[in-house]
Amino acid sequence: MVVLPYTVAFLLLSSLQTVKIANSQSFIGINYGQVADNLPPPPSTAKLLQSTSIQKVRLYGSDPTIIKALANTGIGIVVGTANGDIPGLASGPNFAESWINTNVLPFYPASNIILITVGNEVMTSNDQNLVNKLLPAMQNVQNALNDASLGGKIKVSTVHSMGVLKQSEPPSSGSFDPSYGDLMKGLLEFNSANGSPFAINPYPYYAYRSDTRPETLAFCLFQPNAGRMDGNIKIKYMNMFDAQVDAVYSALNSMGFKNVEIVVAETGWPFKGDDNDVGPSIENAKAYNGNLIAHLRSMVGTPLMPGKSVDTYLFALYDEDLKPGRGSERSFGLFKTDLTMVYDVGLSTSSQSLAAASQPLIGAATSTSNNNSSMSMSTSTCNCTCNCTSTINISSGSKKVYLIRIFSLDLLYGFMGLSLIYLFFYDLQS
Repeated sequence: MVVLPYTVAFLLLSSLQTVKIANSQSFIGINYGQVADNLPPPPSTAKLLQSTSIQKVRLYGSDPTIIKALANTGIGIVVGTANGDIPGLASGPNFAESWINTNVLPFYPASNIILITVGNEVMTSNDQNLVNKLLPAMQNVQNALNDASLGGKIKVSTVHSMGVLKQSEPPSSGSFDPSYGDLMKGLLEFNSANGSPFAINPYPYYAYRSDTRPETLAFCLFQPNAGRMDGNIKIKYMNMFDAQVDAVYSALNSMGFKNVEIVVAETGWPFKGDDNDVGPSIENAKAYNGNLIAHLRSMVGTPLMPGKSVDTYLFALYDEDLKPGRGSERSFGLFKTDLTMVYDVGLSTSSQSLAAASQPLIGAATSTSNNNSSMSMSTSTCNCTCNCTSTINISSGSKKVYLIRIFSLDLLYGFMGLSLIYLFFYDLQS
């Protein structure tokens, strides 16, 4: 049974797999928080990031040592203004121009700054002064970028918590809290006019904390579960992440802004917590982050946004030991401060383990349609949308054809599965 030598097949597979991986990671980013006193030097972190498939980093501020360390790496950088800077940025053009002159112009384009976030979760901060000044601050930052001829190269937005939604279930009925009124409309008009994303922080972990049933945990971790039906669109959601993101999409659509891009600015799962914390564990954190990464890499998308992956920034790069609150708040890091992994979710380019989560990943959603292959075959597959191998044996007269499926994306929503790489072996004997 020979047609393709093993070494040739292996090299072909390796090269194609490398190309696929290299071209499919632009939507995976990570949050680089600094509320800690034990973080490694920024140059060491830059080297760590270059050893992974992470292509974007979100900073909560604009630390020049980090921005410099990321120069000439090609890694996209999101820089942020502090909530406390918003009144100054809103006061007039001078503060915004000074901020851009200090935090952007000395580093760009060597440091690939792609987005400036003005504040974090301002709309749900209960500080009406900040809420009222958020849009003027964003406009002044945008104007300062325009004056520096960077308006079309660096985007401006702000980051929201899921608390901006009044309704999120079912996802197709997602809507914004009407108390925000014209304030939210103004922000969305800004996003639309400037081509900037609507940035949101969905956390299935917090959804599980409010409903600790085993079936909810499975739903949040992308593990086998009964799913949750959205009766409006006759689709059963199979994971919480898609449900939360689609609720945001529905809210945007309800206000006439469905074309505004959604970016997941934060999402993650803690690997440890206090004794009374529900949900944190290495097993759960690895399952959530690993299965989320596999889900993003599958390019399946969500039921309301199929066929593409939302840019997603994992939380977080490191633990932040000075954060207040529960122990879980200080335990979201994917990497230790000695630059080793807390647990493996397949981000290292040295191993290229595309599916490091320990639990099986299931599809994003199911509909009422069925797919039945007209080809009679015997096949051995895994129930996942990640890296898997299956062998199909098809008899054709005196010849047998062995197809080894190496990388399979089982696309849902009524489409046939798409296998990216096939190796063919022919048995010419009867």
